[in-house]
Amino acid sequence: MTLYADRFAGRTAIITGGASGLGRAVARRFVAEGGKVALWDVNADAIAEAAAEVGATHTASVDVSDAASVARAADETAKALGRVDVLVCSAGITGATAPVHEYPLDSWASVIGINLNGLFYCCRAVVPHMLANGYGRIVNVASVAGKEGNPNASAYSASKAGVIGLTKSLGKELAGKGIIANALTPATFESPILDQLPPSQVDYMRSKIPMGRLGEAEESAAMILFMASEECSFTTASTFDTSGGRTTY
Repeated sequence: MTLYADRFAGRTAIITGGASGLGRAVARRFVAEGGKVALWDVNADAIAEAAAEVGATHTASVDVSDAASVARAADETAKALGRVDVLVCSAGITGATAPVHEYPLDSWASVIGINLNGLFYCCRAVVPHMLANGYGRIVNVASVAGKEGNPNASAYSASKAGVIGLTKSLGKELAGKGIIANALTPATFESPILDQLPPSQVDYMRSKIPMGRLGEAEESAAMILFMASEECSFTTASTFDTSGGRTTY
């Protein structure tokens, strides 16, 4: 792993789902490269341990599917950090594994509530802080499932397709205002979220990756760090793939 010293010196970031997996990997690198991070996660116990490990400046126990909780956390975090330069929305769940005609209604509501509505609430609450400073980088974690669809994962696929569409709209709205918004579309990578899936589903997703392996969180984190940096200056309302060759468009 190559670190870029002081790439984020003076910069601050909010990372949702920051207690584990991709969010934690991003936070670790952001701090290592000179920035300050606030970790948001619904798991209060895990977030305290993660904050100590990565060196987070601030934490908030946030249910991203609750708009009021997100709004409060955004204001509190902005005060704690002094400003908000970067938002990485990586909180998410997989939901049930079932065909559409058998898909549990409660699982559908949970997946859409966290993966899509929650991401919208986070962007809605944080963008005003970025507009006030005339600078921002937003990275919304989608999935190749949002481009191609995975069978027996309709809620997850639909939610991630929604993330891509929301990001394209948001990026166009903010173009010319110093704020850039892009989405990451990774293929399946090693993460605690895989514990929510049966092995057969993981095997199916691995079989679709031409490189023949799952990705690693650090590989997607490296891409996110570029997307969150000042170097990413002329690409917005777009998607970046880390798919091992799976993504076809």
